[in-house]
Amino acid sequence: MSNEELRKEQEFVDLLHERLDALRSGARTAIDQALPRTSGTFQARLERDVLLAEQAELLAGFDAGEHGLCFGRLAFRDGRDHHIGRIGIRRADAERTPLVIDWRADVARPFYLATGHTPMGLRRRRHLTTEGRRVTALHDEILDLTDRERTGHEEADADALLLASLDAARTGRMHDIVQTIQADQDRIIRAPHHGVLVVEGGPGTGKTVVALHRAAYLLYAHREQLARRAVLIVGPNPAFLSYIGQVLPSLGETGVLLATPGELFPGVTATGTDSPRAAAVKGDVRMAEALARFVSDQQTLPDPVVVIEHEDGELHLDAALVAEARRRARDTKLPHNLARPHFAFHVIDALTAQLTERLGADPYGGPNLLGPDDVAQLGKAIATSHDVHGAIGELWPRLTAQELVADFLTEPVHLPEADAAAIRRSGGAWTPADVALLDEAAELLGEDDSAARAAAEAERQELVAYAQGVLDLSYGSRTQEFEDRDDEESEVLAAHDLIDADRLAERQEEADRRSAAERAAADRTWAFGHVIVDEAQELSPMLWRLLMRRCPTRSMTLVGDPAQTSEPGGCGAWEAALAPYVEDRWEHVRLGLNYRTPTEIMTVAAEVPRAADPSFVPPRSIRSTGVRPWAERTDDLPRAVAEAVARETARDGRGRLAVIAPREHCAALAAVLPGAAVGPAPDLTRPVVVLDPRQAKGLEFDTVLVAEPAEFGSSDLYVALTRATQRLGVLHTGALPAGLTALAD
Repeated sequence: MSNEELRKEQEFVDLLHERLDALRSGARTAIDQALPRTSGTFQARLERDVLLAEQAELLAGFDAGEHGLCFGRLAFRDGRDHHIGRIGIRRADAERTPLVIDWRADVARPFYLATGHTPMGLRRRRHLTTEGRRVTALHDEILDLTDRERTGHEEADADALLLASLDAARTGRMHDIVQTIQADQDRIIRAPHHGVLVVEGGPGTGKTVVALHRAAYLLYAHREQLARRAVLIVGPNPAFLSYIGQVLPSLGETGVLLATPGELFPGVTATGTDSPRAAAVKGDVRMAEALARFVSDQQTLPDPVVVIEHEDGELHLDAALVAEARRRARDTKLPHNLARPHFAFHVIDALTAQLTERLGADPYGGPNLLGPDDVAQLGKAIATSHDVHGAIGELWPRLTAQELVADFLTEPVHLPEADAAAIRRSGGAWTPADVALLDEAAELLGEDDSAARAAAEAERQELVAYAQGVLDLSYGSRTQEFEDRDDEESEVLAAHDLIDADRLAERQEEADRRSAAERAAADRTWAFGHVIVDEAQELSPMLWRLLMRRCPTRSMTLVGDPAQTSEPGGCGAWEAALAPYVEDRWEHVRLGLNYRTPTEIMTVAAEVPRAADPSFVPPRSIRSTGVRPWAERTDDLPRAVAEAVARETARDGRGRLAVIAPREHCAALAAVLPGAAVGPAPDLTRPVVVLDPRQAKGLEFDTVLVAEPAEFGSSDLYVALTRATQRLGVLHTGALPAGLTALAD
């Protein structure tokens, strides 16, 4: 029976892959046939591009489903029988009968939730283990105890597959958990997407991978809405984004924008570094007020008067005139750049009145001698004067966010001197903390796109005029023979009968064929359909302001662990971060099982936060390796690290090893480890990588060596110690820090 069941499942998987190959071939053929079609009408080209985008997305999904295409089977008491897989595939028959059900479909939920106590209508649940297209093992769980049928693949330990996946060697890339999603994880993945959901969990609880599967589920369940608005996933650093980069594509989802906080202002990539003190000051919400006041400072008054040379005599802009124009512009409540035209209008109006009064004055005290047309001509001359606009630009300049923030950082104002000294700089690369300031500045300034809109409208009018000429030619080309015939059957409709010039011009306009994620990446004002933030406890109040602007609907999934807060400006507490935006209208769930870190390592790591907070309770590890962490004191750290790396890699040639050290030690340690990956965005697929603790957030490795733990902050050390799935070693030149003193050499 055992081999017979395996044979049947292999036949089914073969059939499934035959269908997948056919679908993939069809998509490729459609793309190959559409690509040469570069000519034709605008409508035809647009339809071609839409078809190419649709088929490319289908092809990406089919390619993603190649590995682990089918991993489960549900046998219901009522006779229904469904295979569960990475993507949904249907037969080629008229009814399009499902061959395999997408893991995100409602009918697949019992695969993750059913238990012997709550079987959800199931008779048995089967797990299929495959290598490529070959079925290598079956694992059956009996959920209906009255069912006496046996296949020979029944498993006494329902967690065997989960533990096997956790013990597997790391690859340097996060893998999906679609085959081993646990019940508490499934409930989070499928939670409604409206409002703010906070997923809190300690190291190894799977909060990141749950968030990514939630993104895949939301894109499946709300495809039309979220495909149009896109989903934003924010991760702490480039190494982390590289690590998680293949999870969503492996689930057939590509319409997602991944970014670090330093990449959230279009056109700026933050490569600079702040001191901890500077990062904390820049992240403080008081920076919003300081920047707002600095913008107001740019709206200046003359001291005491600005004299403008004009062909009809000098014009004078005094403080009273400008103050009134400024008051009126500010009363509009518009951002600085958008209020500027109002300021300019009031200045020009006042100067026109000034000149009118002077030139039209009746020497005998009568009414002004200039008529309305004369006044209009004077106003036009003033409005087109370069000198006048130069004076307006001095008093109310048009500014960019980059100009404003650069000027502010050169000489910070409206801050205590100690804070100003911490952030003062002239030039230099933008830092991640600057990005929130740039976004705040852009919000305060606004973008006056009136000139761009006027240019676009002028270009459109040219197209309309050209289109009208084409239609006029079409109308004029009618033959006299056709004009003389009045029988209805001979009437032939021409272009001028079917379309007007506006519609014809519209068809010639270049369409924006970028995906929603691509357009969102270039548009600071884009409103995302859903935002997922990993390590959310690290965000400063200023970064929260930025993210809330990106998601006006407040549809967010936030994952993190306050105990791992290490950024100087990080909010840490969820209440402090969210109260200004949603008050108490957010849901909080907690993941309490540690799937990554074995008990032996977690016991040691937990003592670090417990040294400061005796009530600290770590997540409960579900695995034990029997391998205790070790420590080694040395007088030559690079040599000791090189020897330890050689020793550990020789022990097990599989998997990945990370050396986690204070940033100032990383280059020296990498120098004694030939081939090790190091730098801002290291290649995590290398066998050995050297990281600082901030880079290590969210990552996992088979073996971790922590160097100089006494130089880590408490949170950073806790993060570093909990990255290992198998073995942990500590190398130090001085005394061990509090919490690690019990770790024997």
